[in-house]
Amino acid sequence: MTISPDFTNALPAHEAQTLTDGGNQANILLNGQVYTLRITRAGKLILTK
Repeated sequence: MTISPDFTNALPAHEAQTLTDGGNQANILLNGQVYTLRITRAGKLILTK
């Protein structure tokens, strides 16, 4: 994967496959709430509460 220099300097970046531990879903906690991050078959990301 190629990341442009502007992208790498702007904000922290995380590989979605790393967050999902090689799978297609991961739970993300924010202020006691659980969100689900899902990678679709089309390679898109969906974040749901």
